[in-house]
Amino acid sequence: MTEPVSPPQPDVLRRARARVLEAGEGLAYADLVEVLRLPDEQVPALLELAHEVRLRHCGPDVEVEGIVSLKTGGCPEDCHFCSQSGQFTSPVRSVWLDIPQLVKAAEETAATGATEFCIVAAVRGPDERLMSQVRDGVKAIHDAVEINVAASLGMLTQEQVDDLREMGVHRYNHNLEAARSYFPQVVTTHSWEERWDTCEMVRESGMELCCGGLVGMGETLEQRAELAAQLAELGPHEVPLNFLNPRPGTPFGDLPLMSSADALRAIAAFRLAMPRTILRYAGGRELTLGDLGTRDGLLGGINAVIVGNYLTTLGRDADEDLALLTELKMPIKELSKTL
Repeated sequence: MTEPVSPPQPDVLRRARARVLEAGEGLAYADLVEVLRLPDEQVPALLELAHEVRLRHCGPDVEVEGIVSLKTGGCPEDCHFCSQSGQFTSPVRSVWLDIPQLVKAAEETAATGATEFCIVAAVRGPDERLMSQVRDGVKAIHDAVEINVAASLGMLTQEQVDDLREMGVHRYNHNLEAARSYFPQVVTTHSWEERWDTCEMVRESGMELCCGGLVGMGETLEQRAELAAQLAELGPHEVPLNFLNPRPGTPFGDLPLMSSADALRAIAAFRLAMPRTILRYAGGRELTLGDLGTRDGLLGGINAVIVGNYLTTLGRDADEDLALLTELKMPIKELSKTL
């Protein structure tokens, strides 16, 4: 009985092996487009290469994080994918979380083995009330539990960046969300450039920058590659990769789910664009990838996971993710290595 013949490896994968795996340089835009266009039969080879890149340039550890919303809903911005916008009819009401609840959530997150806890607020940018509450929350968390604290509070001024750093915020999250060319189709109440400016201030402050995006929002493959290339140019420490989970009442609520194969191609493309970056599973993976796809992504370039629920949607059970990491022999990054 003859062994099945593997399809010949495309030129773009040979180029990626030399440039990314061997030389440690990210793929440029044109090659990223080719990667995103690879046929389904080439996806296993693509994921295998992305996994090799991750192991060589990032190591075997996986970073685990939990998130909680300090202020949910009622946001004045019109991000078309987001059920927290006050401009849409999506059923998310405006809620503030108090400090004891915040500390409890941080303690529960630390109990899963997570090394980071992120405080998120649905706002255009923080006012003094929110900055004060974050200041109190960060101190209370640090007093109660040994965990890094990150924040995501929208667009910042230089003074606010400096304040957050002085509070002891370890990492700041502010996603580009979409490629520059597609951004006006996603948000109209602020610009891509405003987001970029906040990211640059954070990066230059000495805080770690967490900046990613959302795929499957109707963008072209070229625009998906553009987003990966623009993130690589920005050079964030971490890139959360979200997959659209269409929310009722939002402008993108009727868009179809991204296919699992396209999602896996995106994971690998983002890894090949940024070989040394923490690439984190974020929202939408449960629907888009399911259990099998989640496993494939962890073996295809992902090296960080948000455990538990997201801001307005349910995630996988944290124990399921931790059990999967154990099964795949992926060690969870120790807190001491992040301090």
